[in-house]
Amino acid sequence: MKARGIILTAALFLLLGITAPAWTQQEKSKDDPARVDRQTEGQGQAKAKKQQDKGQRQAPPAKSEQQQQGARQSDRPGKQQKADQQRQDAQQQRVDQQQQQALANQRQANQRRQEAQLQANQQQASQQRQQVRLSQERQRQLITEQQRRVIEYRQHLDQQQLRAQHYGARLQQQKRVANYRYYQAYLSRMRQQQVALQRPYDYYNDPYFYTASSYRYSRGGSYYETNEYGANVLRESINNGYAEGYRAGQADRQDRWASDYRSSYAYQDANYGYDGYYVNQSEYNYYFREGFNRGYQDGYSSRMQYGSYSNGSRSILGGILSQILNLQSMR
Repeated sequence: MKARGIILTAALFLLLGITAPAWTQQEKSKDDPARVDRQTEGQGQAKAKKQQDKGQRQAPPAKSEQQQQGARQSDRPGKQQKADQQRQDAQQQRVDQQQQQALANQRQANQRRQEAQLQANQQQASQQRQQVRLSQERQRQLITEQQRRVIEYRQHLDQQQLRAQHYGARLQQQKRVANYRYYQAYLSRMRQQQVALQRPYDYYNDPYFYTASSYRYSRGGSYYETNEYGANVLRESINNGYAEGYRAGQADRQDRWASDYRSSYAYQDANYGYDGYYVNQSEYNYYFREGFNRGYQDGYSSRMQYGSYSNGSRSILGGILSQILNLQSMR
């Protein structure tokens, strides 16, 4: 019995020894408010640290979004640079176009000044030459020659109508629409010109028939003479040929037809602008075709190498006209 009591007592003390520290600690905590505060503060700090750690673990998604935004921002300089380059290119193109237009205007202005000066010199020389009058006998000879030229030219126009009809039919068969329109417009201008030939003419009051020759020029190995009025007709023949050639070249280009100025009806006819006066028909035809050839090249290639455009009309450059005609003053 005594031994059993000792064993129970030892077991009781062993049990009390294990639980006593926890009970003692709880009691001390209840009795010490400062200790309770420190424990509460520690628990709060631990909770805050736990939340901070959790926030740091959630930070990477926010950082990834910032990286995406930064990537979008990094694309903006490239797009802006491309837009700036396009604006610079467009501005440079406008500057180039303005410079080209300014150069073209300058060339035309220089050409007009040269032509105006040439015309002024010609008028001055013409006034000086008009003081020399031909004899009445010579005037009658020139008038007789002129009347003969007019009769022959009218006969030529009558014969040309039948040939024109055949040419128009061939254009229609070839389906050259643009060239057929040009051909009809040319015939219309020729009909108006033919009507003007029917009016009476006062030969004796025309200064051409009493003004002495003042120019000399060569054609086909032969030399010819004419006065200022005849020279003006020759200049007009070249300009008329250039304008008609330009229209014919444009028509062939629009029809996508091969370049061939000699096949044009206007080139073969070569009488537009000729009224039968002052020069022979063969002379007018020759210089008309010289202008037509150059006008056709400009019209077919859509350029202005041999001529210029001013006030709604086309004309050959003065320097080229002088080379073609090569008039030499006799005084």
